[in-house]
Amino acid sequence: MVDLPRLVVAAPASGHGKTTVATGLMAALRAAGHRVSGHKIGPDYIDPGYHSLATGLPGRNLDPHLAGEERLAPLLLAGARNADIAVIEGVMGLYDGKLGGDGFASTAHVAAVTGTPVVLVVDISHASRSIAAVVQGMVAYGPELRIAGVILNKAGSERHAGEVRRALEPTGVPVLGVLNRDDGITVPSRHLGLVPVAERDDATRALERLSARIAEKVDLRRIVALAGQAPPLEAVPWSAAENISPPSARRPVVAVAGGRAFTFRYSETEELLRAAGCDVVHFDPLADSGLPDGTSGLYLGGGFPEVHASGLGANLPLRTALGRAVDGGVPVVAECAGLLYLCRVLDGEPMVGSLDAEASMSPRLTLGYREATAPQDTLLAGAGDRVTGHEFHRTVVGPPAGRRAAWTVDGAPEGFSTGPGTPTVHASYLHTHWAGHPAMARRFAGAVHRFAASALTSPRLGTS
Repeated sequence: MVDLPRLVVAAPASGHGKTTVATGLMAALRAAGHRVSGHKIGPDYIDPGYHSLATGLPGRNLDPHLAGEERLAPLLLAGARNADIAVIEGVMGLYDGKLGGDGFASTAHVAAVTGTPVVLVVDISHASRSIAAVVQGMVAYGPELRIAGVILNKAGSERHAGEVRRALEPTGVPVLGVLNRDDGITVPSRHLGLVPVAERDDATRALERLSARIAEKVDLRRIVALAGQAPPLEAVPWSAAENISPPSARRPVVAVAGGRAFTFRYSETEELLRAAGCDVVHFDPLADSGLPDGTSGLYLGGGFPEVHASGLGANLPLRTALGRAVDGGVPVVAECAGLLYLCRVLDGEPMVGSLDAEASMSPRLTLGYREATAPQDTLLAGAGDRVTGHEFHRTVVGPPAGRRAAWTVDGAPEGFSTGPGTPTVHASYLHTHWAGHPAMARRFAGAVHRFAASALTSPRLGTS
């Protein structure tokens, strides 16, 4: 049994302001002297970046589809090891989850499994007394939940907020704070949601302003008291070392793409690689001229290569080094952005060229949970292995006929499984959470260790 004060920040629907409020709460609580851990329900990569900036700890995801319901509490406790309070940001509307899943993977689902009190953020800009009906409906629909309070967002005036407060009194749900419409606590967004924190030079200053506003307008003492009413968790913190071990005594280098173009990856991915005896070294495809010395594995995660295509294309030395690494058999995992980067071109800009395919922007957003099967042995899975994942992109890749697919998704081939001889490249749109599928991490780490022991050396790969 582990005591962890905690709360979930939820909303009736997307767009009510739960990300700004949750992030502001994290920062304000930290400024008040608390050690805060930030968590995000769902597969989102961008919000945890803001959480990390607010708390000083890695942002974590809690997603029963990606990691399994049984790992929710262990992952929550793992992320909160160095914290005295956890703030968990919800996803979409409180009861919205996997389509066709009857609320599976919703905020309500995760709150119920972890026994966490819920604080609702409600945009009241277009209503007054009707807000009470919305809140009462939220309470009545999920009797297994405890909706402990509400934060009113985008109030037009004190009179407007007062009207909503009076209407809420019969519901018994306390108002914990009121934010005005002109408080200016917004985060810039673009085609895939919020602009990642790594791409905002003003992020720290904006967060400081947000923290001060939340501290002024929200009752932090009451928030802490409500979080302290969460029941103990009957779970053991998740540990990378209990899921994977080093396959050799070597310390091979896994080069992980970072910088502004590659910001999407789960914290547990790198923790599993380190537990597998790998040295994780970051490199910036926009700025670095070569790969890290001794690179024996490559992880090209998600991000926004379409936004930075010209800069990626202009870095010929690194593109050349990556091409040599792929041709030399370095094990490569490329998820979404990584897939685009390995193509010949992206929206007309030259990329690495290791995949015989072209990528381009699309007007259509591809978004949703997926279940995938390995059609044959690949770098990450054995033939017939099944995994869960998600897709989130506005690009398309035109693959040639006859390719070896990385996955079969809904009966259709997806991605690329390729390499010199045996498959050493796994490139796909599918994002996966290795904490939920540690066998993928073990398979990749094993390939990295074997490559490090092989006759292939770094000069051949063009490393710096």
